[in-house]
Amino acid sequence: MQLEQGLFKLDFSDYHAVLGIPVSADAKVVRKRYLTIARKLHPDSLSTASTADKQRASELLSKWVNPAYEVLSQDKSSTEHQLVLKLKGQTLGKAPKPPEVDFEQAQQLIKAPHLDAAYRQAVNALASEQYDTLDSVLWVIGQLSELNMVYLYRTAKSAAANQRSGAASKVQAPSTSPTGTPATPPPKSGTAPPPPRRSQATILDSYINRAQEHERSQDYGQAVLEMREAVKTYPQSVRCHSYLASLYFTTGQATMARVHAKRALEIAPDNELAKTIQTRLDRAGGASGKSGTTAKGSAKNKGGFFGLFGGKKKS
Repeated sequence: MQLEQGLFKLDFSDYHAVLGIPVSADAKVVRKRYLTIARKLHPDSLSTASTADKQRASELLSKWVNPAYEVLSQDKSSTEHQLVLKLKGQTLGKAPKPPEVDFEQAQQLIKAPHLDAAYRQAVNALASEQYDTLDSVLWVIGQLSELNMVYLYRTAKSAAANQRSGAASKVQAPSTSPTGTPATPPPKSGTAPPPPRRSQATILDSYINRAQEHERSQDYGQAVLEMREAVKTYPQSVRCHSYLASLYFTTGQATMARVHAKRALEIAPDNELAKTIQTRLDRAGGASGKSGTTAKGSAKNKGGFFGLFGGKKKS
């Protein structure tokens, strides 16, 4: 059976909706959720179910759940899937109005003031009962995919607005007084002076601080999203690339970690964090053939990168 809701109607297999997890879920969340679903659909858990339900559970597991897990649990396929997901979001973000959705939760998400919190709450609520009634599983997957579509649309819209704001601030040169110093126009009567414009360093600090908060709570997927947005806004920032490399390294995504570590070193060859990640990636690559050690395991054993990242700042 084909679905026609959410991202499925854009000719995209929404594997996050199949598993009932946010689009930013990391590998740990993917595996945990898969095991939960697999137990529910296992024949031993359906010993008293009807023959029709047992057949339906087998088809859901083989045709929907297992393919979703195979893609999202593998580093390479998951990265490719996320890239296509991002492109879908950018396409949605270019539309003049929100995507059309059928379900109430997705309609509410379009106008929700706190997007991330509302999105996660809605996904978790649907996922908690997603596989309880087997004949309504696909219906719930459709609802989840609509939530994902709205979330990607609003995220893309927000990112585009931030980019336009950043570009406008670069184009607008400050006017100067006859003495050559920047002229500050007097505030209009009865109005407060405009707030000072935040510097690039301040904005970078905001991205990094939010990402570190997510990292401390082990929400690595959200931390990665924060730094990916930072890299899009400031593609020449060694701080962004090196920290994003460390997050990818910590979550076992060695390929992406190497890409951003290499980029950081191209910008600043002496960057301590990027050099450390590069060294550990090389060691992990050599050790994996002998002892099965992975980049993820190496990062955990080393205790993370907060100590390295808290040192010198270089934009």
